[in-house]
Amino acid sequence: MKFILGRKLNMSQIYDKKGVAIPVTLIATRNNIVVQVRTKENDGYEAVQIGEGSRNQNRIAKPQKGHFKDLGSFASVKEFRMDSPTLKIGDKVELSQFKLGDTVTVSAISKGKGFQGVVKRHGFHGGPRTHGQKHSEREPGSIGGGLRNRVPVGMRMAGRMGSDRITVTNLKVVYIDPEENILYVSGAIPGKRGTLVEVVG
Repeated sequence: MKFILGRKLNMSQIYDKKGVAIPVTLIATRNNIVVQVRTKENDGYEAVQIGEGSRNQNRIAKPQKGHFKDLGSFASVKEFRMDSPTLKIGDKVELSQFKLGDTVTVSAISKGKGFQGVVKRHGFHGGPRTHGQKHSEREPGSIGGGLRNRVPVGMRMAGRMGSDRITVTNLKVVYIDPEENILYVSGAIPGKRGTLVEVVG
């Protein structure tokens, strides 16, 4: 099982040998260090905890400092489930484990869009622009109706949109820049620039 943590940079495009443009997303992979190894005996499951990036020491709580010890001050920590892990505390997770053509799964938090109406959030068409209606262009319409005296569970309405964990599968590793530690993945991935990205192969 291959995995690494990174940060979304931006989208771009590269050309293959035939001159076909391939849309790609750049993922910067900073220092990934194993912080903890979970075992069935101690934790009830097997996993590897990875620390990514760096952070100001003054912005890290004392319990986290004790957990990290002398490994560093990490910006983010994530766990990856795996059977009988061979990694040990202090080991580095390198970008070299990935190869061109590998199929990967990318997970990240999507962009937050705040409180949105039903037209933007669910694709409602709104009301007609004529026939005497004046202010109903983007209204949701009826939410109860008929014999019901309550709003049904799951009714699509206005509300918070975005900031959800999104997983995109079947992405290809198109190019690897070992000097800059940048992974080029085909297609788009969720999140804004700087979003923490989990790459699993």
